[in-house]
Amino acid sequence: MSEQAPPPESLLPYDRWTEEAMRNVALRALEFAARNGLPGEHHFYLTFRTDHPDTKVPGHLKARYPQEMTIVLQHQFWDLKVDRAEAKISVGLSFGGVASTLVIPFAALVAFWDPHVRVGLRFGETSAAEGDAEAMADQVEEEEAPPSLPEAPAPKPETPAQVVSLDAFRRRPTRE
Repeated sequence: MSEQAPPPESLLPYDRWTEEAMRNVALRALEFAARNGLPGEHHFYLTFRTDHPDTKVPGHLKARYPQEMTIVLQHQFWDLKVDRAEAKISVGLSFGGVASTLVIPFAALVAFWDPHVRVGLRFGETSAAEGDAEAMADQVEEEEAPPSLPEAPAPKPETPAQVVSLDAFRRRPTRE
């Protein structure tokens, strides 16, 4: 029998670099939409942590979605802003006819999905250092030291996650 040796531990933070690159793809799409509007049939689903300390959502939404929430940016949103200096996104949406502004830190993003082209990105947990403005605002490649401390495990949710089927929102082919 042959035993496979575990892969060597990397001295380069590939996981973090990959995570930052994927977040940057989502942020660039949001910046494009903020400047130019959504082109064609593109629209975005953003899932984020409502329990992140810097997330700002109305109290009734925080009570309804205490840990995680998904919003859709399609027809009725306004004032979409991506602030790389402060590492946050802000957007105006209406909930039950009440206008609200949401502020979502980059570090609170969990997923980005553009169903028109089936592009979806899921993000891992970020530490404060990875989610801060400097880490997300840097566009220049630079050498970084590998992380010195292991990341703490993600907290377990107190209630089971809710699974929502998106089938009801998918376009069905028209039969002619």
